[in-house]
Amino acid sequence: MADIKSLDDLKSAVSGTSADVAAAPAAAPRVAVRDALGRSYATGKRKNAVARVWVKPGTGKVTVNGKEMAAYFARPVLQMILKQPFTIANVEGQFDVMATVVGGGLSGQAGAVKHGISKALQLYEPGLRGALKAAGFLTRDSRVVERKKYGKAKARKSFQFSKR
Repeated sequence: MADIKSLDDLKSAVSGTSADVAAAPAAAPRVAVRDALGRSYATGKRKNAVARVWVKPGTGKVTVNGKEMAAYFARPVLQMILKQPFTIANVEGQFDVMATVVGGGLSGQAGAVKHGISKALQLYEPGLRGALKAAGFLTRDSRVVERKKYGKAKARKSFQFSKR
């Protein structure tokens, strides 16, 4: 090891020289993660809903809990939420999705499936990660319902106050 005689020698020994930094390998490029059937799997979460999502090349068919997307998520807003990752990544109609979702309500389940689709798409095709991350689809929305506290009517609401 190098002789350290002064504070400057110590700083240069700890930080390394510019040649050492240039020689350090860059971050490894992301590789596609697919199973034996050519699918990518991811878990999406939103509120209390958890979705297991498989993505594979296909015609754009989306199946949720064994039903078509339009049958499971009847509201157009929820269907739009599920289509957002494909629109952002410019791959509409190129992937089939099979999802199972449990917990929460329909809105939370739609958000969970969207999160799972986004994660599975970026695992299938790492080049899509930039667009999906910029749109915020790879970040789990951690907002959940606040628990009820004792001595309160709800999470924060107090009982009616009476002076007399």
